[in-house]
Amino acid sequence: MTRTTLIVRRGAGCTWLVLLAAAAWTWWVLRWGGTGNPAMVGGLLAFVGMWTVMTAAMMLPATAPIASLYARTAAVHRAPRMIAFTAGYVLVWAAAGLPAYALAAGAAQAGTARTATGTAVAAAVFAVNGVYQLTPLKDRCLAKCRSPIGLMLRYASYRGASRHLRAGAHHGASCLGCCWSLMLLFAAFGVMNLWAMVGLAAAVTAEKRLPEGYLVARVVGITSLGLAVAVFWVPALAPNLTHGGMGGMRTA
Repeated sequence: MTRTTLIVRRGAGCTWLVLLAAAAWTWWVLRWGGTGNPAMVGGLLAFVGMWTVMTAAMMLPATAPIASLYARTAAVHRAPRMIAFTAGYVLVWAAAGLPAYALAAGAAQAGTARTATGTAVAAAVFAVNGVYQLTPLKDRCLAKCRSPIGLMLRYASYRGASRHLRAGAHHGASCLGCCWSLMLLFAAFGVMNLWAMVGLAAAVTAEKRLPEGYLVARVVGITSLGLAVAVFWVPALAPNLTHGGMGGMRTA
């Protein structure tokens, strides 16, 4: 690979992923309309399917430049590389839907308990995210997402028919390591709450793409710690856990 090959440029591949994310957002808005209260009827498979669409909508815009760059490291067969890379990335997030389902079920139970119980759970959720956002592990995972050249050099060593899928899965795992605590906030705001999606997607994209991304991560962390305290005085900050009526999950 040459220096020219590794320059991130805006191309058809990046546009394709942004359009895919836009389609996911459009489906979500038309399906749930902004009520923030999608009833999870259908059990685990239905939840994982909707979770996959949600995470694709949220994450693909932030990862599109890296996926496009990966495709551009080859002179030919760029489309199959892009598709396999994206598939590996999305599969990791789809797998994350399994623990997310268990978390959503637990949040549903907490949300039906006394308000004080839900408030305590919400404070714990905000605190976990706030602390993680300020840890060196968060910085390391974020550094991988923000260093496309380093990733390309790593992926160049992959061999075999599944190398593009593996590259996408590796990047997806790094992204999950970076963003899992942000996803945890859905337990407080409501699983697949549209407005929470918008806010968290903006935070993820800012962390990964802006020059001040590390500062953004710290601001989000400090804000989350503030919410962990404030929720005791304003339980409505965590509507899914404190009978706020803005989010939730109903199992079949």
